[in-house]
Amino acid sequence: MKETIDAYLAFMKETELLKSVLRTAWTRTGEQESTAEHSWHLALFAGIMLEQYPELDAKRTLLMCLLHDMGEIYEGDISAALLPDSSRKYQEEYRAVHKVFSLLPEKQREHFMSVWQEYEDGKTPEAKLVKALDKAETIIQHNIGKNPPDFDYDFNLQYGKPYFTEDALLEKMRSALDEETKEHLL
Repeated sequence: MKETIDAYLAFMKETELLKSVLRTAWTRTGEQESTAEHSWHLALFAGIMLEQYPELDAKRTLLMCLLHDMGEIYEGDISAALLPDSSRKYQEEYRAVHKVFSLLPEKQREHFMSVWQEYEDGKTPEAKLVKALDKAETIIQHNIGKNPPDFDYDFNLQYGKPYFTEDALLEKMRSALDEETKEHLL
């Protein structure tokens, strides 16, 4: 039992680093958002949306939200607007999650790796929802944040669009977000 508790504490201490990883999104007060803040907001978003998707595994979906950007823990966030090499980005993030999840007991480490990989693959209904909500949460933050004067709102209009096409509710959400974004372009 002591070994398990020690592993949990080591993992929690290490993952605290995510609070200091900054993203290219700003809060309403003009502070740069951290990856941990984004992940929490995404989990909250999924928590309210799961009522519309009772067939999904809610616990797995919420865990996926919390783990989806854990690969940014050591190297930081790379903005999608920079069009990073997806293969290189995946390899860096895979190494990072493997390292941080290695602090956990084996069964939990394997489970967390599985949930993270499921998100990366984006094929299950849970992963598809989290991917869409991840993009939506980012657009929401862009639209409500106190952004720099040269912020590229045009980017929002194409960002993650394919993730919204297979679900009527998500399509309506995307339309509403696009309308909000267009208000910033006037």
